[in-house]
This record gives sequence, structure tokens and C-alpha cells, in this order.
Amino acid sequence: MSTSVVLKSEGTDLSSQTFLGELLKQCEAKNAVSESINDLRQKAVSVATESTIPSKKDEEWRFTDLSKLLQVQFQAATATTITNNDLNAFVLPEAKTSRLVFVNGFYAPELSDVSGLPDGVYVGNLANLPDTHKSEFVKYLAQQEGATEVFTALNTAGLTDVAVIWADPNVVVETPIHLLFLSAATDSPSFSQPRVLVVAETSSSLQFVEYYGAISQTCSDIPQARYYFTNAVTEIWVNENAQVTHTRIQRESGDGFHIAKTAIAQGKDSRYICNEISLGGKLYRHNLEVFQKGEQTTTNLNGLISITGEQLADTHSAIYLTKPYGTTDQLHKCIIDGNAHAVFNGKVFVPKPAQLTNAAQLNRNLLLSPKARVNTKPELQITADNVKCSHGATVSQLEADEVFYLRSRGLNEVDARYLLVDAFAAEIIQRIPLESLRQRLTQCVACRTFE
Repeated sequence: MSTSVVLKSEGTDLSSQTFLGELLKQCEAKNAVSESINDLRQKAVSVATESTIPSKKDEEWRFTDLSKLLQVQFQAATATTITNNDLNAFVLPEAKTSRLVFVNGFYAPELSDVSGLPDGVYVGNLANLPDTHKSEFVKYLAQQEGATEVFTALNTAGLTDVAVIWADPNVVVETPIHLLFLSAATDSPSFSQPRVLVVAETSSSLQFVEYYGAISQTCSDIPQARYYFTNAVTEIWVNENAQVTHTRIQRESGDGFHIAKTAIAQGKDSRYICNEISLGGKLYRHNLEVFQKGEQTTTNLNGLISITGEQLADTHSAIYLTKPYGTTDQLHKCIIDGNAHAVFNGKVFVPKPAQLTNAAQLNRNLLLSPKARVNTKPELQITADNVKCSHGATVSQLEADEVFYLRSRGLNEVDARYLLVDAFAAEIIQRIPLESLRQRLTQCVACRTFE
């Protein structure tokens, strides 16, 4: 095994520009699937060329150090073949016939199966998009606000294919859809840029799982100096009176850098639910942006971070309520052990037009070791004068009297601590609509916390 690591001057503009320039060169070498995609890519290249990789001097990144990412010389990932045995650990029984698989960013049709989906919904890659949607996808792809952010622009600059979910008007898709993005280790550090486009048209309803994982022969949390970088972008359009339930799982290996953007646009009377679970990765950053663009819009965000060792997990969310009668409820939890570092910055914007809205935000953090740390910053920016809004954050350890109470009932200390952590995590995990995934994640949190 050979690993190509280049040490650079930490935090300098030269290091940042060199890193970004090398990735852009490899993006430009890829072939676009259509002229429309090529136009999007060229615009994104122009934006990215004028940008820099953020440093700790940038307010939005001051707790997230990217210097370790900049020290690795990544090469664009190449198509990799895996077997069904490699896939077995990730299969969800509820979605065996509604699964789309990408390996190192490349669509794997031989591992995908969407035969169990009803008419009126398309699940596939962009290259096979039906003719009925080909003239419309340009209205959605790369059209979300925030597209000029440097990592989002980098993803668009290398755009070659997209995982697409498209529900026609009035179509209710009861079968859960599974988008599976797997990283297979290569001899040298690689980077891939998955892209997801979800369109729920008027009065449609769907649920999907967006899962990022690593193929490994051992526990994927164990670092093996086989670095890789996943730069993912997901765009979700929830049109008038539509509903989308989104479960996002990040389970990269201990050598994985994962930076992601999820942008959601909601129409009038629409409902969007996001259940986000992040367990893996050497470094994880998720920018979650919701734009409520219609009246009586409902947004529910549920998040759970469980990290240990030297992991860093950063969640930045922003919810923009722009119309009256909007509702948003956010609960984000972090379990931090070892020397791990969690960051939460949640913003809720309530401008004057957003009267009679109801916004609630809470970040709860559980520190399991003396060296674990968290930086939390919930924010409300309100100019409307007839609203109901609240926010808050808590940081705590396991209560000694609670552990003592459970031990007095016959449990040993490890089991008592496990029971308390399990209850803390269960409030989020139990909101996931797939039973098999709930069980798997519950076991995973326990294994990571008490291994």
C-alpha cells in the first residue's frame, strides 16, 4: 500500500490555493454528460477559482481546522468494482428493491435495484433521466441558494452524474428509497463528489435514506492511513403541499474527510423532515440550509452526532423563514468521548414578512470524557414582531446519582452508563422510520461508546 501525503504550510493562502487548484484541474478533466451540465460546470469553475478554502480566521469555520485535509494530495477517484458480499452489510430489508448504489462516486447499476417502486417516481442517475424530465432538470440542478460556497462550487465543477429522485404530482411513494454511497479504499488518497437531486412535485410524498459508508474488512473507525475525501451536495425541492422525509447517515471510515451541503427549498404547505445521524469520519462538516419559500411551511430537523478518539464533527444549520405561519423544530444532540470535538452552529432567520411563525431550536451535548469538548452556538435573528421563538443549549456529563441509582438496582457501571447513553441517543434514533436502520444504529452507538 502506498499513501501520497504532501505536507504544506498550515493555514497559508498558498496552501489553500494549491489544494483547491489541484482539485479543480482534476474536475475539469472529467467529461460532462450534456451541454447543460457543461455550462453549469464552467460557471462553477469560475466561482471556485476566485474562492479559497476557509481557514479558522473565517467566522463560520473558526472551530473547524482543515489543515489536516490540506496536507493530503488527493487524486480523483476511479471506478471500482465491489461484490454483493461487500454490499450485504449496507442493505436495508425495507428498501431491497428501491436501492441506488454509487461506489467512489460512480453509479453501479449492477448493484442497484429499483424494481419495487411504483409508477410516477423516477429513481436513477442523471444519464438515464426520462425525456419527460430532461427539459425540466435545469430548473432544479445547481439552482439552490448558496451555490457559490467554495465546496459546493467545487462539487458542481466536477459534475458528471447525479443520483435523482423525482416524484410526479400527487404521487405517494410508500416504499422507502435507499441512496447508498460507498467509498472503497485505493492505494493513494482519492476524492469523490456525490451529487443528489430530489424533486417532490405538488402534493407528492416520499421518504429516502441517504447513506455514506466505507467498505472495510475491520471496524471502519480504525484509522489505517488510507485517506479519502467525500465532498457531497444534496439539493431537495419540496413543492407545494408535498412531503419529504429524509434520513441522512454518515458512517465514513476513520480516515475519511466528509464535507457536505444539503439545501432544501420548500413551497407553500410543504413538510420536510430530516433525521441526521453522524458516527464516522476523521473530519465531518455538514452545512444544512432550509429555505421556507411559502406560507404554512413545516420543517423538522433531528440530529445525532456520536464521536470518539480524535474525531471532529461540525454541523452548521440555517433555516430561513420568509413567509407567514411557518413552523420549524430542531433538536440536535451530540455524544462526545475521547479527545473528540463537536461543533454546532444553528441559525434561524425570522424577517419581518414571516409573521405568526413558530421556531424552536435545542442543542443538547453529552461529554463522556474529561478531554471531550463542544462548541455550541444556537442563534435566532428575529425582526418580525408577532412570532413564537425559542432556542437553547445544554452541556453535561452523565449524572453520578443516576449511575448510582442504576447500580443500586443490580447493574454494573458499564451497563448503567450504556443505559443512560442509549436513552440519550434513542430520542433521535427512534424518529427514523426504518426499523432495521434503527436497530443497526443503536448497536453502532453502543459499540463506539463502550468498545
